[in-house]
Amino acid sequence: MTKTATLHRMVMEKHTCPHGLKAKALLERHGYTIDDRPLTTRAEVEALKAELGVKTTPQIVIDGERIGGHDDLRRHLGLSVRDPKALTYRPVLTIFAVSFLIAMAISWRVDGVMLQGQVVPWFVATAMCFLGVQKLQDVDRFATMFLNYDLLAKRWIPYGHVYPYVETGAGVLMLAGLAPWLAVPAMLFIGTVGAVSVFKAVYIDRRELKCACVGGDSNVPLGFVSLTENLAMMALGLWGLAGLL
Repeated sequence: MTKTATLHRMVMEKHTCPHGLKAKALLERHGYTIDDRPLTTRAEVEALKAELGVKTTPQIVIDGERIGGHDDLRRHLGLSVRDPKALTYRPVLTIFAVSFLIAMAISWRVDGVMLQGQVVPWFVATAMCFLGVQKLQDVDRFATMFLNYDLLAKRWIPYGHVYPYVETGAGVLMLAGLAPWLAVPAMLFIGTVGAVSVFKAVYIDRRELKCACVGGDSNVPLGFVSLTENLAMMALGLWGLAGLL
């Protein structure tokens, strides 16, 4: 039996609705024959909204039943719909994964091997740079979120604004092998303060907070991953300190 669907989507000269394109592709993947009805003017869009009593497009109709928009279509097909407010470790885990791949790439480029002892410090330094860039996109927003749990930031407000620059700068210096006398203490300091702050907030005070580690607009929960990030900076700082002594 042929499955058919009617798709009303916005296709104007200066704007093609991305959700309409996604809905079309989703219907095609699920074997629907599509009666594609592009809305090419604002008047057509407003007329459809009034006719169906809806506020947004696209609108999908299957077997005479209005399904709704793209997310509604996914639910109708039994597919998951991303909750923008849901907690997730994906942003920071993605940064860690790509940082490790970059560290292996550097190792291959420099010494012709993928894995060696130097990969670990390169990995941590690269991750610090990526994490710092996330914070530097909106330093004030990061600093505000940071105040929820960082012990030093609560006592000295400017620390939240200084932190992203210190983290990024220390990471770059460690990658370049420059000024270890500056990079190592900085890394050890922010890593130690961060680890103590996260441990107190999560494991002693039992607070449920969002981590500011990937900037001020993330849904990463403050917890083991956040603590691991800071412990890694501490470890690299201690490793670098041992090399200085």
